[in-house]
Amino acid sequence: MPRSRLDAVYRSILLTKFFTKGWGSPQNLKRIFEFRRLLANRDTCYKLIPRDYPINITKDEEWSDCHIIEGCFESPFNKHLPQIMPYETITANFQLVLPRKWYSHKIKPICLHLAGTGDHFFWRRRNLIAKPLLKESGIASLLLENPFYGTRKPQNQIRSCLHNVCDIFVMGGCLIMESIVLLNWCEQQGFGPLGLTGLSMGGHMASLAATNWPKPIPLIPCLSWSTASPVFTQGVMSASINWTLLENQYFANELYQNDLAKMVKIIVPRHPLFSDCKWREREALQFMCGIMDECTHLKNFEVPVDTELIIAVCARNDAYVPRDDCMSLDKIWPGAEIRYIDAGHVSAYLLHQKVFRSTIVEAFERSLKKYPLHIS
Repeated sequence: MPRSRLDAVYRSILLTKFFTKGWGSPQNLKRIFEFRRLLANRDTCYKLIPRDYPINITKDEEWSDCHIIEGCFESPFNKHLPQIMPYETITANFQLVLPRKWYSHKIKPICLHLAGTGDHFFWRRRNLIAKPLLKESGIASLLLENPFYGTRKPQNQIRSCLHNVCDIFVMGGCLIMESIVLLNWCEQQGFGPLGLTGLSMGGHMASLAATNWPKPIPLIPCLSWSTASPVFTQGVMSASINWTLLENQYFANELYQNDLAKMVKIIVPRHPLFSDCKWREREALQFMCGIMDECTHLKNFEVPVDTELIIAVCARNDAYVPRDDCMSLDKIWPGAEIRYIDAGHVSAYLLHQKVFRSTIVEAFERSLKKYPLHIS
């Protein structure tokens, strides 16, 4: 399908540049790759986090249309992989958007929403999706602030521009572990059923989080796919990367070429992306594809417990998240349902929020039908 021109135009008017400092420390990348293999095992990852992980509630307020609770906790990622996270990112902040009164004492559905690129703080998700979802269906929302975003943004970082390629992997590892903390806490508070969703990057992060939850859970990834690799190598975001800097760093340090390149594997090795590149460009692109697949490809993680509770919503003409030559979600997760919107990435986000909300409702209904709770 042709890619959206609006996506390309929108990206071209943004001044943000990604990975302006390069790949990141080779030593940090090596530690991340090794730790990623622990996160890829559901039982191992889940057991890394105590069920009673300490959470501090910082706000509890009744608003006119909802009940707001805010809290924070130290990211477990920092405990297991110390001295990699920038100081500002270590404390995870969240906001609960609850009804003023639940309809049922037993059924208290909550969906955890992970943020997309550029979605800082809570206000966008709260107003565009959480409050309407609560009003329309009675489903509450749990909003987790991304590391490197909002109050977790490093002081010298401009907007959403991650300095290093490795920062995206730190973000993913944090969100996987922080989601487990919050889902465990929700269960202890008597909430349920629980679900996971997100738009764009948030959809992919929600998918990664779902792979490590040991129970059936509704998952609604929107405007995402099976790996982040094409986002940064083929999609419109690729024009926001200084490839010359990455090439120079790659060839200047043998650790990238020898040690790190041998630790990763490209899922689609004969990708047409490499055929028209010069040798230096091809090497850097292959390394980018390899490390992105290593840390973000869903095939490198476990299959969610019940794939029939997964409904993915994709934009047919998405230029941010190309799907060509990528492994399909339903091939990795047999039983998952994929739906398409006739739109690009930007227009889907602007015009189809109602579709995302209705799909969340449907996934929760599917979960309750298959795993009923006692209503009172």
